[in-house]
Amino acid sequence: MLLGDMLTTSPPFGTSSTSSHCKGERYARQVDTLKDKVRVMLDQETDKLSQLELIDMLQRLGLSYHFEEEIKSILKGLRGNNISHTWKSRDLYATALEFRLLRQHGYFVPQEAFNVFKDETGNFKKNMSEDTLGMLSLYEASYYLTKGENILEEARDFTIKNLKKYIEENKDENEVCILVRHALELPIHWRVPRLESRRFIDVYERRKDMNPILLELAKLDFNVVQSTHQQDLKHVSGWNMDAMDQLPDYMKICFLALHNSVNEMAFDALKEQGLHIIKYLKKRWADLCKCYLQEAKWYHIGYTPTFEEYMENAWISIGGPVLLANAHLFVSNPIAQEALQFLEDHPYILRWPSMILRLADDLGTSSDELERGDVPKSIQCYMHETGTSEDDARKYIKFFMDETWKKMNEEFGNENCPLSGTFFRVAMNLGRMAQCMYQHGDGHGVPDGETKDRVLLLLVKPIPI
Repeated sequence: MLLGDMLTTSPPFGTSSTSSHCKGERYARQVDTLKDKVRVMLDQETDKLSQLELIDMLQRLGLSYHFEEEIKSILKGLRGNNISHTWKSRDLYATALEFRLLRQHGYFVPQEAFNVFKDETGNFKKNMSEDTLGMLSLYEASYYLTKGENILEEARDFTIKNLKKYIEENKDENEVCILVRHALELPIHWRVPRLESRRFIDVYERRKDMNPILLELAKLDFNVVQSTHQQDLKHVSGWNMDAMDQLPDYMKICFLALHNSVNEMAFDALKEQGLHIIKYLKKRWADLCKCYLQEAKWYHIGYTPTFEEYMENAWISIGGPVLLANAHLFVSNPIAQEALQFLEDHPYILRWPSMILRLADDLGTSSDELERGDVPKSIQCYMHETGTSEDDARKYIKFFMDETWKKMNEEFGNENCPLSGTFFRVAMNLGRMAQCMYQHGDGHGVPDGETKDRVLLLLVKPIPI
C-alpha cells in the first residue's frame, strides 16, 4: 500500500468531521493544560540532577520544543557554574548526562570532565563497568565528540566493549537490557528524534518511575504533530495532479514545478522581508545540475573517479545543500542577510550532513544501483583507487562518516555562528534521517518491513489514548 493510500484510509483526528474536529480541539486544550503543569515542574525542581533527568525525558519523549526557554535557562545556569557538583563528584551517570545535554545545546564542555574516572595509568577504571546506567550515559555522551578529543574516543571504545559484554551476560529482556541493546544499534545523537520519541513513549510507559503527566502529554502531542504531518503529506502527494492533464510532458512539469516553487519562496521573502534571495536559491540549484552533469560525463566515458573526486561532487549531487538551503528559508523568521552570507562563506554546515546522507545512501544502495546501471559510488571508487576489498572499503566509509559527525559536532558548537539553533537541528536531522533510512539497506528504493513499520508508526498510526 502506498503512503498516500494509507493516509486516505487513515484520516487523522481533528480533520475529517465535526466530531473529530471537536476531539482535536479537546486534545489541544488538554495539551495546553498539561504543558502548564510541566512548566511548574521545571520551575519548582531545584535538585540539579533531577532537572537534568527531566530535561532528558522531555527530549526523548519529543516534548522539549514546548519548553525551549525554560530548558535554555536551566542549562545556561549549569554552564555558568564551572564548579558544578556533578563535575566534582564520582557519579559517572550524572557527569555524562550533564555533559551530553550541555553539548547537545551548543555549550562547550571540556572532555577533561571525565578524567576523574581514570586510574593512575590514564585508563578508565575497570570497576566502572559495574555501573551499567553510568556506562550507557557515558556512551551516549561520547558521540558529541569533535576531532582530536581522545578522551571521548577512549570513552566510546571502553563503553561499547563493556556494554556488549553486559548484553552477552544478560539474555533477559529487562528494561536496562532493552535500553542498552537499542543504544548499541545507534546512539541517541544519530537517531531521528520524532521516530525515537515514538519508540521511547512505549518504553517510558512501562517504567516504574513513569510520570503520568509526561506520558499523557507525550501521547497527545505525538498524535497532534502526526496529524499535521499527514495534512502536509496529502498536499505534497496531490501537488502535480492538476498540472498533469494540462502538461503531459514530464520534463515540463518538473521544470515548471521547480521554477514556480523557487520563485514563490523568493517572492514571499522579498514582499515580507525586503530580501532578494533568488540568487542564493538559483546558485544551489545550478550547483546541483552541474554535479548531475559531471556524473553523466563520468558514466559516458567510463571513468571511475578517485574517492576524493567523487566526494567533492557527490555531497552536492545527493541534493543535501538544496534541501538545507530551502529549509533555512522556512525555519528562519526573519531571514537575516548575515546568515545568508554566512552560508555562502562557510558552507560546511551544508557539507557535513550532506556527506553523511551521501555515504549512508552509498552503503545501503550502491550494490542495487550498480545492477541498474548507475555510476560507481564511494565504495567502488575507494576499491578502484586503493585495490582493497569491498568489506574493507565499507569499513573505511563508516570511519569516514564517523569523522564527518565529529566535524558536524564542531560546527554546532560554534557560538559565533549567526544561524539559528533550529536550522542547526534541521541540518543534524538530515544526517540522522540518512542513518535511519539506510540502516538496514536501501529503505527507500527497496522498502523492507522495518522501513514500512517505521513509516506507519511515525506518519500513519496514532498512539491509543
